[in-house]
Amino acid sequence: MTPTLQDMAWHRSAGQLIEHLDRPDFWRALSRLIGEYVAVDTWVALLFSDGRPYAFAESPYEGDGPDPLFHDYIKGLYLLDPFYIANREQPATGLFRLADVAPERFKDTEYYNLYFTHYVEQDEVQYNVQLDETRTLSLSLGSRQRFTPEQISLLEMIRPWVVGLMRQRMFFEGAMAESTPRQAPRWQDNLEEAMERLGTPLTARELDVIRLILSGCSNKEVAGKLAISAETVKVHRRHVYAKLNIKSPQELFSLFLKAQTEA
Repeated sequence: MTPTLQDMAWHRSAGQLIEHLDRPDFWRALSRLIGEYVAVDTWVALLFSDGRPYAFAESPYEGDGPDPLFHDYIKGLYLLDPFYIANREQPATGLFRLADVAPERFKDTEYYNLYFTHYVEQDEVQYNVQLDETRTLSLSLGSRQRFTPEQISLLEMIRPWVVGLMRQRMFFEGAMAESTPRQAPRWQDNLEEAMERLGTPLTARELDVIRLILSGCSNKEVAGKLAISAETVKVHRRHVYAKLNIKSPQELFSLFLKAQTEA
């Protein structure tokens, strides 16, 4: 089988990228290489654990100083990220699409309208590399357009290369890899602490319901994830709203964001 010019170009670029494994611009170089084959508008390399994600690198921010939206993500909005939730529920190595992990009502959430559409804009995929039982290395790729089936197929085709390079890069992220606790506090504990700052303690089940509602799950999806009835979900929801003296998911999101940013 005779290799095509495109095949040769990819292998040459991948070989050059291997030489960047120990360099500060590795993540940018990797994202740029992927972007030569599939248009990518934003990217970020993250380390997921049961605590807050750690950002190794992200696409350049056009404004002054750090990106305020991404700052809010690291402070607490990550708890509503479909990719983060899916990874914590069932960590695995591979390529994952937004359509595969997003809840039924994701596009109706305040997270989607206030964060996702401004930072990611339209669509997102992630390459994940499960490092151990608690940590996952993630490269998130955002686009202003929906990724086509052909683009997804191409991203899947190069997945072995990308995943392999990401895993090898961790040898050069040694300081962060060693400082991240293997037994970090559960993300449920992070959410509980955030909501306690609102001044009204909530039960563990109420916290679960809050997280799923804010992430875009319908009552039916919440019921399925928690193994309870949809009617019980509605009861928990009413109790939460009464305790917090609110009437809508928008108010709930505002309180959640306030609790996170004031941490």
